[in-house]
Amino acid sequence: MVEVVWTESALADLDAIADYTALENQAAARKLVQKTFGHVDQLEAHPDSGSKPREFRGWRYRQIIEPPCRIIYRHNKEQGRVFILHVMRSEQRLRRSKLVRK
Repeated sequence: MVEVVWTESALADLDAIADYTALENQAAARKLVQKTFGHVDQLEAHPDSGSKPREFRGWRYRQIIEPPCRIIYRHNKEQGRVFILHVMRSEQRLRRSKLVRK
């Protein structure tokens, strides 16, 4: 089992997506946040289960998809941690400047 660590920027990303969703449907926004946290929790037991983002082939980053979101993370095996770096809408293209280095 590894420890899952959410960065402040990833939490802010998810909060912004939920706020936007809540403008139309507060229940859907709550459900999205709950499903996202639930999906991320699987990384404790399966830290390498995510796919590699198509934008960064060969990089150390991975992603899991919880529609409409992409959750970008990095598994640090030496520390036994998974860092949740960025949450974005799945139709957006990932840019290197969005990734947080730990």
